[in-house]
Amino acid sequence: MKYRAMTAPSRPLSFSGCLLGTMRNCMSIVALLVFLCINLREVPGAPGFGCPVQNPSNALAAGTLVYVRLGTPVSTKTSHLHQTVTARVVREVVSGQGVLIPIGAEAQGTIAKLIPTSDPTDRARLLIQFDQLRISGHAALPLVAHLTEVENARETVAKDGTIRGILVSEIPVSVVDNTLDKLGAAGTDLKKVSNKTIGETDTSITYPVGVDMTLMLDQPLTVDAASPAAAAMQISPSLADAVQTLLADAPQRAESEAKKPGDPLNLVIVGQADQIVNAFQQAGWSEAKKLGPKSTMGTVRAVTSEEGYSQAPVSQLYLYGHVEDLAFEKMLNTFMKRHHLRLWRTTVSAPGRREIWLGAATHDIGLDVHFGVVSHAIDPDLDAERSKVGADLIAGGQVAAEQLVTRPNPLSEGKTATGGAWKTSGQLLVIELKN
Repeated sequence: MKYRAMTAPSRPLSFSGCLLGTMRNCMSIVALLVFLCINLREVPGAPGFGCPVQNPSNALAAGTLVYVRLGTPVSTKTSHLHQTVTARVVREVVSGQGVLIPIGAEAQGTIAKLIPTSDPTDRARLLIQFDQLRISGHAALPLVAHLTEVENARETVAKDGTIRGILVSEIPVSVVDNTLDKLGAAGTDLKKVSNKTIGETDTSITYPVGVDMTLMLDQPLTVDAASPAAAAMQISPSLADAVQTLLADAPQRAESEAKKPGDPLNLVIVGQADQIVNAFQQAGWSEAKKLGPKSTMGTVRAVTSEEGYSQAPVSQLYLYGHVEDLAFEKMLNTFMKRHHLRLWRTTVSAPGRREIWLGAATHDIGLDVHFGVVSHAIDPDLDAERSKVGADLIAGGQVAAEQLVTRPNPLSEGKTATGGAWKTSGQLLVIELKN
């Protein structure tokens, strides 16, 4: 299509001239500007002429959560102000366009606040400001976000993202130490034994590589193109048939030795035992130890010193008449919080004679104390923990496909053995490991 050249006005036009001059010239200018906005926005590198172009499908809104894993160790004892910190994205951020932030993208930032503990009544404080996101094959993106959570941490996070440490008085072992101090010389000797057995108090903020954190976008983030997904989002029809055969008459919940209802089943994992152990190791999880003298002492030390014990034993639950075959957990620096799950081997096989396992995953978030019973309290949102397990295994690189499936007569809500409420969609996440 040919466009007639617009006749130049005899004198420069201003806004006031547009109001006072001829209507024809004004309308011609407006038409030209509209034409330029419509057509030049299609040309790469063409100026925008004040006509912003937005592609909502490629934009992540403020408030979007980004799950990352620390790639730089940080500590209020050994780190320094303005030190560079990196973290790797471990859960895909998806929009209608697809995967906008893939697993492996790197957030970069610096330590903006570092205040060590100065006395027992002072909390250590640490602020990491991430300001850049690097996605392979893309230009670096400016990132405006703040930290909202450090998973399974004994510390808390303030609204501005500052991590706030714990006080000496908040550690159970300090109560023991204070009591022993009042006993004089005899208490001093007992305190030495206590420190040797349990350990001394440390209230610094110290996170090694691998700590999981959650960031929230404070401003929208636009990505120019989507990235491929790390795993298929649908299992094969033959595997789906095998899973439905299993679920047709599978129990809905594990149970205690006394036949009391335990954790609901929310996972199906396909793979051999050694593949499963390797997959969880790659995902940063630890295999739980069996209950014994050493594991019991490790648990006591973790509870009294308010520290983590990544291989703490789990209570035994039963399915098909036997205890769990495998158990895994993920903990940081407090025994009160941990991701954990149990797996039971089933008699149904997947194509290629691969084993199919049923699992129950929950997130311990504190203590649930009832008369005569002290147990972990769990996050009532079981689906969030189900997603956590699947995302971690994908980030570990050992997953071929994942898919949610619905079983006959699914559960939607219930209570734990100690009376805590939980809820779920009733679906199970099928995780097929790479063969």
